[in-house]
Formats: sequence, C-alpha cells, structure tokens
Amino acid sequence: MRDHHVFDLGDFTLQGGLTLRDAKLAYQTYGTLNANRDNAIVYPTWYSGRHWENEWLIGPGMALDPEKYFIIVPNMFGNGLSSSPSNTAPPWDRARFPNVTMYDNVRAQHRLVTEHFDIERLPLVTGWSMGAGQTYQWAVAYPDMVERIAPFCGSTVTSEHNKVFLDSVRAALTADDAWQGGWYDTQPTKGLRAAARVYAGWGFSQAFYWHQTYRELGFSSLEDFAVGFWEGFFLDDRDANNLLTMLWTWHNADIGKTPGFAGDTERALRSITAKAMVLPAEKDLYFPPEDEEWACAFIPDAELRVIPGIWGHFAGGGANATDTAFIDNALKDLLAR
Repeated sequence: MRDHHVFDLGDFTLQGGLTLRDAKLAYQTYGTLNANRDNAIVYPTWYSGRHWENEWLIGPGMALDPEKYFIIVPNMFGNGLSSSPSNTAPPWDRARFPNVTMYDNVRAQHRLVTEHFDIERLPLVTGWSMGAGQTYQWAVAYPDMVERIAPFCGSTVTSEHNKVFLDSVRAALTADDAWQGGWYDTQPTKGLRAAARVYAGWGFSQAFYWHQTYRELGFSSLEDFAVGFWEGFFLDDRDANNLLTMLWTWHNADIGKTPGFAGDTERALRSITAKAMVLPAEKDLYFPPEDEEWACAFIPDAELRVIPGIWGHFAGGGANATDTAFIDNALKDLLAR
C-alpha cells in the first residue's frame, strides 16, 4: 500500500529552535479504530524506510492484526514522504533542511494521534531500528499514554561504536563530487553505492556471511549480494540529502535529551512506566544485546528477550520467517499482559 495520508502540522518548531514551515507527516493506517478509541498501535518507520516496508509484521492472525487493532504507521521526517529535504520548498530545501531529533518525530506523531484521531491511550508502540528508538521516545515523552512498548533491534541512545558506522556512511555519501555540498540536481549515485558497501559490512552478521546465508535470499555470490541487495537498496528512490537528515537524527538519538531530563539517559529510562519487551538481535552489530541489557536494568518493568540467530540487524527487517515469528510471538505475549 504505497498510498498514504498526510497530516498537516503547520509551522512546526523543532527541538533545535528552527521552524519547519508547512510541515507534513505522512502516514498509513491498517484496520479500524474502535468506538472507544482504545485499540490503536503506533508502529513508526526506520532509517530510510517507508510505511509499506513495515507491512511484513501486520496481518490477520499476527499480533498486529488489523481485524483487532488500528495500526498507525507514521513516516519519519526525512524519509521522502513526510517533510524532507527532497520535498520541502526553498529556503529550507535540500542542504538547508533543518536538523530533526527523535523527540521532534515523536512529538509530531503525538499530534497526529491526539489531534486527528482523538486517541488518549495506546496499548502498544513498537518499531525496528530507528523505529525502536522512536518507541523508547514515546514511552519517555508520553508515559501516561503508552501502556506497552516493544522496541526491536534498536536503542535508547546511539553508542559511540554506532556513530563510527554512521560517520562512515556520511563520508561515503559526501565524497562523491556529484553531491555538490547537498545542492545536486541528480543523485550522487557513486556516493550512494559507496554508502551501500559500508552498510554491507554492518547490516548482517559475520556468521551470516560465513554461512553464505545470502543465498537464501536468491543471490548467487557475495558480489551478487553486494550489488543486487545493498546497492539496489540504496538506489531505490532514496535521496542522499534525505539519508543525511535521518542519519543526523540517528547519530544524535538519546532519550536523555527529552525535555525535562537534562541529558540524563538513566533517569529517562527510570521514568518509563510502560510494560517493556525489549528485543535485540543476538548478532546485531549496531545495537548488540549488551547495550539493551544495560537499558533494561533501569526500566522498572522490562523483559529482555534476545532474538537468536545469525541475521544480525536484519533479524528485525522481515527478511526471514523464523525471526519474524519470534518477534510476532513476543508481541503477542506482551499484548496479553
């Protein structure tokens, strides 16, 4: 379902102080909001993801069953559907697009949920990767509204090791002469391909490559996978400035930066009142289980349930049925509490 709705935010002042004028939040919904308005689940998108790329976890008989729940999938700022460098009018277009935080994203989503749908309580917020970061942010920013959270393959704060990766992606994108400081007329495809090669070493685990598991996805060799999957991924209508905007959001993510916490991540974690099912992947190179074990130590009601296997970060991307079933069963368990 590539069709979507747009919620007009008007002039939306960001956490950094700049105002995103005529801001837009693109979203899609699945299912029907009941008369009590108490069956809504928020399921945000991830780095470069669009709402239809969340649909693998939505379906009849699944935890996110549209016959039972009203699932709202808001698109992140910068993903090309919500306000982004690629669709914003001058003077805030392209390289001038302002920095957006996780809190900015969630505050916009909160307005959609409360102002447009008149929803007061959410049974669940869940998400993968940067969607997991937004999930945590929901629980910290709106504790009286969120009953349960299930962040999978994500974190409360971006680690220094993760920042090393993100700096590599930024360097690859901007090294292409065609980037022109963000004022390009055509996409810097060499930079996008280079960024894809950086990603190739991080998105899946070492064991995934050792066992040549990419063959299960239909690729015949390592190079076939690197070009067909990774370069193809980054050349799939993904705009370089959009990617850099979302990269800044990821790089600067920290729930301790939520207003009222003065940068204290541990205090922000302790403030979470939602029941939490935290689902890191066993071999995720971005968000290893140890990082989320640390976070769970401060959340009052949290269970850490590690997704086993060798798919690394993409254990949470819907790429294989075993991991999808693990996540779905965990969500069912959480929703039953």
